[in-house]
Amino acid sequence: MKLDHAVSVHRRIADIGKAAWDQCASPSDYAANPFISYDFLDALEVTGCAIEQTGWGPTHLALSDETGQAAAVMPLYLKTHSRGEYVFDQAWADAYERAGGRYYPKLLCAAPFSPVTGPRLMARPDVDRTQAQRLLLGGALTLCERLGASGVNVTFPTEGEWTLLGAEGLLQRQDQQYHWHNRGYGTFDDFLADLSSGRRKTIRRERRDALAQVEAVALTGGDLKEEHWDAFFGFYMDTGARKWGRPYLTRQFFSELSARMADKVLLILARRDGRWIAGAINLIGGDCLYGRHWGCTQDVPFLHFELCYYQAIEHAIHLGLARVEAGAQGPHKIARGYLPVPVYSAHYIRDPALRVPVARYLEQERQAVREEMDWLAEEYSPFRNGEGGG
Repeated sequence: MKLDHAVSVHRRIADIGKAAWDQCASPSDYAANPFISYDFLDALEVTGCAIEQTGWGPTHLALSDETGQAAAVMPLYLKTHSRGEYVFDQAWADAYERAGGRYYPKLLCAAPFSPVTGPRLMARPDVDRTQAQRLLLGGALTLCERLGASGVNVTFPTEGEWTLLGAEGLLQRQDQQYHWHNRGYGTFDDFLADLSSGRRKTIRRERRDALAQVEAVALTGGDLKEEHWDAFFGFYMDTGARKWGRPYLTRQFFSELSARMADKVLLILARRDGRWIAGAINLIGGDCLYGRHWGCTQDVPFLHFELCYYQAIEHAIHLGLARVEAGAQGPHKIARGYLPVPVYSAHYIRDPALRVPVARYLEQERQAVREEMDWLAEEYSPFRNGEGGG
């Protein structure tokens, strides 16, 4: 399909439309990533999470084909702060503003509030993807100039997109997360058999101690009720208030998510003496279980590990999924079978006075991250046969 090079800006994803967006966001090699779907992104907008008033002004781009239909799309936001991104650039902002610059607003291409790798410059299967990605990027850079934004940031793109963005002149940043990989396990015990004896015994003890005090209940699809979301939202608010001051998601968002994507939600709740006391929410992708938020109202030893890590592994094995991504940060995950993997971001900074020192810093940071990943995998892998297990 021929592209006509027309890139349009949309203040709401609804202006592009579900059918047009999902045609671009659902090629088979995107592995049904729920965080780039129309329903997920629109739910964030209609429930007041990702809107101008919260500092997440939707500024989505669409590239048209010769018939005027959307051939490629880019989830883009005009940001007035750096919260909810999980790629930390506040030090850049502080330094730039101390020197007299203005870092905000900036443009951010991302799945809001979700440190999840996935496609960011998305094209229909019948168009030249590389050409479409370059045209979308060109549209974003042009918009950056027109708005007077400090730059364009692309967080958690695929490795292929990261490579393309680097070739187009964006600064490349690398960090790490901790993911669990399914190596053909049929049961949780098969996974345990892949671990060293010491780690196997520790995990069994942690699970036994946690489940001796609570009942874990997994809910998805039609089993999800408003009472479950009421309970989980209380857990989410408690954790959010303690960790980052103001939680990002509204109570209405979880109801909207459940109404639109219940079959993609796995909510694991813990019940004690007839009351819900803790919970963890996951989204189900085409090949991955994505762990997102957790919270509790009572302290139970090892319950966090049980709900967020072990239950996730157990359900991923049952669903035949290739991996579990358990969110940002957390070297403690290594002992539970989650090994370090690279994650990426790319950054266009308009002002050379900021771009040049950031480029130097990122070169050093990339090397340090790679060395740390190698060291962690070598020194702390819980598997019997080294990093790869099995």
